[in-house]
Amino acid sequence: MSLNIPNINLPRVVIIGCGFAGLKLVQKISSKHYQIVLLDRNNYHTFQPLMYQVASSSLEPDSIVYPIRKVFKGKENFHFRITEVDKVNTDLQELETSIGTLKYDILVVATGAITNFFGLKQIEKFGYTMKSLTESLDLRSIILQNFEKALNTSDLNERKRLMNFVIVGGGATGVELAGALAELKTNILPKDYPDLDIRQMQIHVIEATDRTLAGMSCTASKKSEKFLKKLGVNIWLNTVVKDYDGRIAITSAANFETDTLIWSAGVMGHPIGNLDNSLNKNNRIITDQYNKIKDHNNIYAIGDAACVETEMDGRGHVMLASVAGQQGAQLGKNLNAIAKKKEMTPFKYKDRGTMATIGRNRAVVDLPFFKFSGIFAWFVWMFLHLMLLVDFRNRIVVFINWCWSYFNYDKGLRLIIREVKKPEDK
Repeated sequence: MSLNIPNINLPRVVIIGCGFAGLKLVQKISSKHYQIVLLDRNNYHTFQPLMYQVASSSLEPDSIVYPIRKVFKGKENFHFRITEVDKVNTDLQELETSIGTLKYDILVVATGAITNFFGLKQIEKFGYTMKSLTESLDLRSIILQNFEKALNTSDLNERKRLMNFVIVGGGATGVELAGALAELKTNILPKDYPDLDIRQMQIHVIEATDRTLAGMSCTASKKSEKFLKKLGVNIWLNTVVKDYDGRIAITSAANFETDTLIWSAGVMGHPIGNLDNSLNKNNRIITDQYNKIKDHNNIYAIGDAACVETEMDGRGHVMLASVAGQQGAQLGKNLNAIAKKKEMTPFKYKDRGTMATIGRNRAVVDLPFFKFSGIFAWFVWMFLHLMLLVDFRNRIVVFINWCWSYFNYDKGLRLIIREVKKPEDK
């Protein structure tokens, strides 16, 4: 097979991955100076900050994805292919992909991150994650399937296990998902399952450090814990998960009987396999301040897959969408500068703040100059996330869904599109 990319008299920039970094790079790079080839395993860009809402039935998947070809419709000298990149041959300046080989003049690795299980193989096998749209949909099906099974069982212990949800990791993803599940428990599930005592449903957040939202301010942590406890979520701090066999989660504090353990406790870079000579301890590709990989003059890495070695004591920038987007935009400007024989500008991250939502009317926002929480923070969170969605249609669909949920105390359609089998049943 072949990628069928035409050869023209412009340097070819090949970008692997269309997350926030790859998307911004393609938007910024000039097609007058370069032929642009974008490779991704999917034909859509996913707005990952809202994947937990797909998992909790708040939004349908088409609300947070947008077709890549439609994003860059009309961009000259642009080509997109769905493929997996297996290897980079740096001597020949060639990629080996699942559909053929491809030459490059400049290569940009923007492959993002994958879940880090820290060597816990049993949790990797039996736990659930939300690093992709497919995984979020699977988790939604599992949650709903659990209640269908709980409705039909006469075994009280099994029912308790089916209605017990353990979320490992008290970062933004864990906290936001816990809040969404708590809202399901309060407002939705009692109406959907009147034959079940939904009060038996338990939601646990297990965090290894001494506070939730450890990447945010202490004020945000305290507020998030207060909001979660008010929603009935059980918080276990300074607690480490040691093992999970699909039924019992073993931790340093207690054991939990649960059919659903959701892992949001860590991520690591997802680089191309044979670039492993340039990786740090978290599997991220080490780059200089221009996002160029060491010992390679024409290979760059941006986003979660990259680690600027001069930042955070060599650990790189935090793995956030805002960092990835800024790196993609900056590299686009730098490549345009190279084409015009101008100097590149080193990347400097501009921290515009972080935020997290914990259910209805509750959010925490850390801005460089101000920290606040509550309903105003919740409106700020909603507005900014709406504006960051790629397309106007997505913004309208998400806004209407949120309005409907707010005024009707209802969420989504709660459809089990396909039955998801648990690992032990496969």
